[in-house]
Amino acid sequence: MDLLDSQHADELATLLALSDAGSFAAAGRALQRHPSVLSKRLNALERRLGVRLVERTTRQLHLTDAGQRLVEKVREATDLIAQAEKEAADGAAQVRGRLRVSVPAAMGRRLLSPMVAEFALAHPQVTLELEYADRLVDIVGERFDAAIRIGQLADSRLVATRLCSHRRIMAAAPAYLAKHGTPQLPADLAQHNCLGFTGLQSYPEWQLTQAGASHSVVVRGSVVSNDNEALLAAALVGVGILAGGDWLINPGIASGQLVHVLPQWQLNADAGIYLVRPSARFSTAAMAAFRTWVVAWFAARAGKALAQAAVDAPR
Repeated sequence: MDLLDSQHADELATLLALSDAGSFAAAGRALQRHPSVLSKRLNALERRLGVRLVERTTRQLHLTDAGQRLVEKVREATDLIAQAEKEAADGAAQVRGRLRVSVPAAMGRRLLSPMVAEFALAHPQVTLELEYADRLVDIVGERFDAAIRIGQLADSRLVATRLCSHRRIMAAAPAYLAKHGTPQLPADLAQHNCLGFTGLQSYPEWQLTQAGASHSVVVRGSVVSNDNEALLAAALVGVGILAGGDWLINPGIASGQLVHVLPQWQLNADAGIYLVRPSARFSTAAMAAFRTWVVAWFAARAGKALAQAAVDAPR
């Protein structure tokens, strides 16, 4: 059913004013309209509905039974609208309601899940609906409230908050390197089994950078996937060389299951991790709280990483 247009809304407002005021003159003063305007509105409403709503006399008017029933229904509707507006305003002011958020699948499972759980614990009146997917969701079209994204941003309709830089590194299992050798230069990667992440915008090209220098190489591999964790599993058993975020690879390096390959080089040096939203206007308190939480969580994590780097730096 279509919403009322302005003409129909004016007609109903006139009927309510006549019911309250009891005359065209008094209703005109209440609505700041000439009584003749109100008379035309009422006539139009009665013609549209095909029923007499008001009995007029020279000095006063009375609602017909049909007019009285219509007034009661319209008042019920206006009360519901007022209640809905109040609930919407309250929801914008209070940290509650529903948030639909898209997060990268592997990063979401391995890195972001604790952060999301802590937010849910701190804000029990917020319902979080999370989609873990490496596909690029249409935030506006699919009605997401926010998304965490890795890499370059192209959608100008979105409001983006940069959370931190995103460092992609390369690694392989000791068994793979013992059998096939360790690459010494980026060009050597073309002769290796490089596990391909199809979600990378430049796939199958790896764009490596080092202190201002850059080198691109088209890689090939026996396993390609849109899921980073599947590629990690293949790398751990010695299938080939994996390129991925340091958050994905560093645990394997720390445990000795993986060896950092070409450590002086990294992929997509200007990539970042972002929180993106459809618009900054009319943001709810729940969205504002989630944004504050995510920004603080990444800032704390970056601080810990810097502190660890200082500890690990050679002296």
